[in-house]
Amino acid sequence: MPEDEQPAGKVDPTVPSVARMYDYFLGGKDNFSADREAAEHIVRISLETGSDIREIARANRGFLIRAVEEVAKAGVRQFLDIGTGLPTQNNVHQVAHRVIPDAKVVYTDNDPIVLVHARALLADNPDTVILDGDTRDPKAILEAAAAHLDFSQPVAILVVAVFHFLDDDEEVARIVRTLREPLVPGSYLIISHGYIEENEGIPERLAEAQDVYRKSSSGAMIWRDRDTVRGYFDGLELLEPGVVPAQDWRNDEQFIPPGLEKGGVLGGVGRVP
Repeated sequence: MPEDEQPAGKVDPTVPSVARMYDYFLGGKDNFSADREAAEHIVRISLETGSDIREIARANRGFLIRAVEEVAKAGVRQFLDIGTGLPTQNNVHQVAHRVIPDAKVVYTDNDPIVLVHARALLADNPDTVILDGDTRDPKAILEAAAAHLDFSQPVAILVVAVFHFLDDDEEVARIVRTLREPLVPGSYLIISHGYIEENEGIPERLAEAQDVYRKSSSGAMIWRDRDTVRGYFDGLELLEPGVVPAQDWRNDEQFIPPGLEKGGVLGGVGRVP
């Protein structure tokens, strides 16, 4: 993206955006030089610690696609994707519409560039909208989404690769509780979250990675353990195989790219009983 082509809104191209860094990891071109520099720093750290952030990003995207397919096949016709990020291939509405052509999808994000790109993509799609919303204010997101979704019917809420940018455990737990409150039986909660297995020598490099993200739009990056992520689904019917590395969640692919063995992203899908 040329640096003089800035969308309306408060955009500082010198501050790396986690949405645009993620776009870079996936091979996208909607990013500034500051995003690319920060993303390459993370790529180097990941490779030096035996993983590959680019493969992790792809694994996360694959999880989202499979989770949406499963939920749509279960009959859910409404989706709320929180912190959606920049549009790429196989967005939630595209995946859902392959199963249910008239499924309604609401995206939320607070990155001005995400909003501009998504609104352009969705301009001719009456069943899909993008709203300006901050994950830290889930009540406001739910209220805005209620203008487009019927919460008296099942809704699938997605919070994919978002919570690891919030470093307060209590805040994340509060957000999850708030998002679950309006969900009726047959609704779903879809979450993915960064994690890493314990391994000698890695924490020091992770601190360097956290410093990169601390200077980004998120201001933080934190890895949580499986038990913590699994706790977000307490009281829900956790779909098999449970909370597992994203690449392992209902994936029929026989080949798993290298670079995912020492950590990455956990994914899970819970159904409201």
